[in-house]
Amino acid sequence: MLVNLHIKNLALIEEAEIDFQKGLNILTGETGVGKSIIIDSVHFALGQKISKDVVRDNADYALAELVFEMDNDRQLQAVREMDIPVENEVVMQRKIVNGRSISKVNGETVTTGMLQELADILIDIHGQHEHQSLLKKKKHMEVLDSFCGQPVAILIEQVKEYHEQYMKLKNEFSNANIDNTARNKEIILASFEIEEIENAIPVVGEDVSLEQDYRRMVNAKKIMEAINMVHLYTSYDDENGAGESLGRALRELRSIIIYDEKLETMQTELSEIDNLLNDFNRVVADYIDELEFSDEEFQVVEDRLNKINYLKSKYGSSIEEILTYFEAQKKRLQQLQDYDYYLESLEKETEKIKDILFEKSEALSNIRQENAVMLSQQMKEALNDLNFLDARFEIEVRRMHNHFSASGFDEVEFMISTNPGERLKPLEMIASGGEMSRIMLAIKTVLAKKDEIGVLIFDEIDSGISGRTAQKVSEKLALLSGTHQVICVTHLPQIAAMADVHFEITKVTNGEHTLTHVEKLNSTKITEELARMLGGAEITPVVLKNAEEMKKLATHTKEKLFNNRDI
Repeated sequence: MLVNLHIKNLALIEEAEIDFQKGLNILTGETGVGKSIIIDSVHFALGQKISKDVVRDNADYALAELVFEMDNDRQLQAVREMDIPVENEVVMQRKIVNGRSISKVNGETVTTGMLQELADILIDIHGQHEHQSLLKKKKHMEVLDSFCGQPVAILIEQVKEYHEQYMKLKNEFSNANIDNTARNKEIILASFEIEEIENAIPVVGEDVSLEQDYRRMVNAKKIMEAINMVHLYTSYDDENGAGESLGRALRELRSIIIYDEKLETMQTELSEIDNLLNDFNRVVADYIDELEFSDEEFQVVEDRLNKINYLKSKYGSSIEEILTYFEAQKKRLQQLQDYDYYLESLEKETEKIKDILFEKSEALSNIRQENAVMLSQQMKEALNDLNFLDARFEIEVRRMHNHFSASGFDEVEFMISTNPGERLKPLEMIASGGEMSRIMLAIKTVLAKKDEIGVLIFDEIDSGISGRTAQKVSEKLALLSGTHQVICVTHLPQIAAMADVHFEITKVTNGEHTLTHVEKLNSTKITEELARMLGGAEITPVVLKNAEEMKKLATHTKEKLFNNRDI
C-alpha cells in the first residue's frame, strides 16, 4: 500500500504531503489547479523521465518521495532479490539537483532503472491517454499474456532466446554462400592474418609493461640526474646528506640520555627514522644500478612495442581484442577449408533451433488460446458491470504460419460488439474514447484479480463518460478498492462520492507566486466539493442538499456491493 507521497519544489508545488489510506482515495479539483502534477510527481519518483524545468523558480532542488507498506510475501521476496534491504517498508526518493537526478531506495543510491523495476512490482498507473494503446494489437497481446501469468512469462523468455539464436543462424546461413573465388581470397587473407599474429605471439599485459619500460628508457637521462641527487641528499657518505645528519643527531642524543628517561623515546623514534632512511637509500642505489641499459636493449623494447602497436592498428585496440580476432579467424579458416561440412552443419543447427522455436511457440500459443476464452468471458462480465449492456467480447489468437517473432507466431486481437445484432469487429473500429476508457478499466479490473500489485492509480478514467455509465464506473472502482488500494483523479461527482478518503487540490496565489495546495477533506468539505462538482459556479442550498444525498447514496451502494460480494 502507498501510505505517503511527499513533494517539494516540483512545478507549482512548494511542498505537499499526502497520506493515502486503504480503499478508494479520490483527488478532485478545478481544471488547471495541478492535479496532473500530483500524478507526474509519482511518475517522477518511480523513475520516469520528467523535464528538468520542473524545479520551482529560485529552488535549489526538486524532490518526490513515496512510502510503501509491504504486506505481501511475494512482493517482499521480489524486492529482496533486487538486493534492496527491506523489512516492511520501501521508501523511494528521487531528487533533481543542478539538473542531475539522484535516486534512493531505503536510503541506498540506485539507478532509475531499478526504480522502474520496483515500480513494476509495487504499483500500476493508468494514465489519461493509456486507453489509446488499445488501438494497437501489440497491447492486446500484452494484456492476454499478463492474464496468462507465470507459465506464459517463462515461455516468452524461452521463445525470445531461441528466436534470437534462430535469426542469428539464419542470417549466417544466408550470408554463407560465396563462390570459390571469394572463398579462396578469404582463405588467403585469413591465413596471412593468423600467421602474422601467431609470429608475434602477443601476451596479455605485455603492452602495458613495454610502454612503462619505453617511457623509463626514453627519459633515462632525466631520471638518472634526479635520482642521483636523491641518493646524494639521503646518503651517509656525504657530510651534507640526511643520513650523515641523522647519525650526528643520534650521537648527540645518546650522550645525554642518562640525564632524562624521556629522551629514550626520542632516541627510539630517531633510530627508526634512521633505519628507514638507510633502507630507502639502499633501494635508491639498487634502482640506479637497474636503470642502466644498453642501446641494444632499448632497440629490442622499441621494436617490440612498435610490433604490438601495429597489430593493434589492424586487429583491435588491446591485446585481448587481438587474440579474440585471432581465434575467430582460425575458426573461420577452418570453416572455409571444409566449406561443405560447414554449410551442412549450419543448416542442421538452423533447423534444430527452428524446431525448438516452433515447439515453444506452439506451447505458448496453446496457453494463450485457452486463456483467451476465460479472459473473454471475464471481460464480458466486467463490461456488463460498466454499462455495456448485451456487449460481446472475444479474443482472437491467430497463428502466423512460417513467421516467427520474439513473442512467438501469434497475432492477438480484441473483437467487440457493443450493440445487439452487430457482428464482432476489431476494437479500434468500434469503440469511442469514452468506451475505450471503460474497456481499459474492465481490463485493469480483470487483471487485478490475477496480479500481486496492490496499488492502482487511475488518472481521469472518467474521460468521455457521464450519467448512468459514470455511476457504473464508480461502482466498479469501489469494488476494486475492496481488494486493492485505488487512487483516482476524477472530474465526476458520482465517482468522487464513492471515496473512502477525499483530497481536494486547489491553486492559491500569495501575491507573488501561484502554488498548488492539497487538502484532505472532512465530511463538511466533502459535501461542499461534491456540490461544486454538481453545480459549477453557483453553489445553492439545493445543490448542497443534492451533494449530501449523493454521498449517502454512495455509502449505501458500497455497503450493498460489498455485502453481495461476500455472499
